[in-house]
Amino acid sequence: MATAAVKEHLTMFIVVRKDLSKSLNWNNGSVMTQACHAATAVLHVTRNDPDTVEYLTDITRMHKVVLETKNANSLEKLETVLKDHQVPHYKWIEQPENIPTALATAPLGERSPEVKDAFKKYCSLYR
Repeated sequence: MATAAVKEHLTMFIVVRKDLSKSLNWNNGSVMTQACHAATAVLHVTRNDPDTVEYLTDITRMHKVVLETKNANSLEKLETVLKDHQVPHYKWIEQPENIPTALATAPLGERSPEVKDAFKKYCSLYR
């Protein structure tokens, strides 16, 4: 009996800077707002992408992973890897401060080993 390949759930990865609260003294609500901005923006800019369309068809089964990264430098390094591997994403830059605060990927079904390694290298689960 042949078995069908198991398809990975479409998952969004949302990354916020840890130093916003730890060093810059932003409150948790402000930090979470940055994550929401990035997530909303990436869904908007990829709204016609087949994975985003599929992700939005059943809003009761959305998968998200919220991660933290050390600071602006580590956020930039992660973004470079995502760009190099053509992973659709959106980096939120808070205005008028012009501070990069968060990044969200479009819904992803699979990630290359390099992208997985970048998430492991630059991020940890948000706490």
